[in-house]
Amino acid sequence: MDQSGITEPITFSPLYMTRIWGGRSLAETYQRSLPDDQPYGESWEMTDREDEQSIVSDGPLAGKSLHDLWTNHREKIFGEELTGDRFPLLIKILDARDDLSIQVHPPADLAPSLGGEPKTEMWYIADCDPEAQLYIGFKHGVTRSGFKEALNDGSVAEKVHAVKPQPGDSIFIPSGRLHAIGAGFLIYEIQQNSDTTYRVFDWNRLGLDGKPRDLHIEESMKSIDFEDFEPAMDTPDGNTLASCEYFVVNQLHLPSNTTVQNPDDRFSIITVVSGELKSEKSRTFRAGDFLILPRGGAPLTATTETKILQTHLPHRGI
Repeated sequence: MDQSGITEPITFSPLYMTRIWGGRSLAETYQRSLPDDQPYGESWEMTDREDEQSIVSDGPLAGKSLHDLWTNHREKIFGEELTGDRFPLLIKILDARDDLSIQVHPPADLAPSLGGEPKTEMWYIADCDPEAQLYIGFKHGVTRSGFKEALNDGSVAEKVHAVKPQPGDSIFIPSGRLHAIGAGFLIYEIQQNSDTTYRVFDWNRLGLDGKPRDLHIEESMKSIDFEDFEPAMDTPDGNTLASCEYFVVNQLHLPSNTTVQNPDDRFSIITVVSGELKSEKSRTFRAGDFLILPRGGAPLTATTETKILQTHLPHRGI
């Protein structure tokens, strides 16, 4: 198929993941139809992994996988000078009704020796309970030996730094940063295409199968940045919420009847935070919708005051 005429947004069927800490917010907030009554903690909106593939949900590309588009139609849909065997990002919604494990992702220089993949990510707080907390980095004065002792005596919560963000806040989570999402969050996560997480503490609870979930103490202790003390939520740099070698995420406020298009001759990922966008062919996108605006895609129009995230790749080989 000649993809030169693809100017409409490309959307995918979400992949829903059960999690011990999940809930039903994906149904309640976004009116989504979940597979059953289990707790769903993650919706993978865009993924190109061997065992988890996003499938196009609508339009002339319906039924094709993201991997197919990336492999066979890369230049026309995504842009030039993009390399790599797989689409480089993984986009999720997280519904945390209970605390996630305290965890870390391995830095790039260590990941191969630990048998994992590096994973740098950013979180955008779509919604949260008033007193909900994120656990990020350490309190001042915590040492490697002190943290290891806390793992043994169960006092980890006293060592990690907690912040109380507001909806609309964001934070960058580089590989190596100790972190956990507390109960009461709905989060948009933009990350490297990786699924390596090392759990260092899981609040002494049981998994959905009634057994304690695996911990990865040795790998975690090697991966954690023990100089990361009391980070705050990020302050935007103009419209830019996060910028690194893997992705750039901008937040845009669109007045009614204004348009958004790609920032350059490449694709971008649009996440609707609030309001409504309409495509050239009158497809409508609302809060919680994720789409790829292909290279050369027609501008999208805000039909009311609208807030979006627009994610693109930095100009370097990926």
